[in-house]
Amino acid sequence: MTLLRDIAHARTGDKGDTCNISLIAFDARDYPRLVAHATPERVRLLFAGIANGDVTRYELPQLAALNFVITGALSGGVTRSLALDAHGKSFSGLLLTMEIPDEMDTH
Repeated sequence: MTLLRDIAHARTGDKGDTCNISLIAFDARDYPRLVAHATPERVRLLFAGIANGDVTRYELPQLAALNFVITGALSGGVTRSLALDAHGKSFSGLLLTMEIPDEMDTH
């Protein structure tokens, strides 16, 4: 298994109760792996108990990047939440811990 952080980096932002995470492949040849394995369903499972809303994924093949918009993720927003560091930057670290199959794996 490979961790996403081994093949990609992430940038984040937050606005109100929505978190935005961009996942960008270091090498464009790894972009198809991101598309295949960093699905909205897997991201929703990874953030279960943290994010209560929808996860929408936007594909940006020209940038070898995926953008995830996660609603209901910030306990009402950074300025309203009592949670420690419950904003986008900590979410990108969690996303980068997701495991995906090695390139040679067929399942």
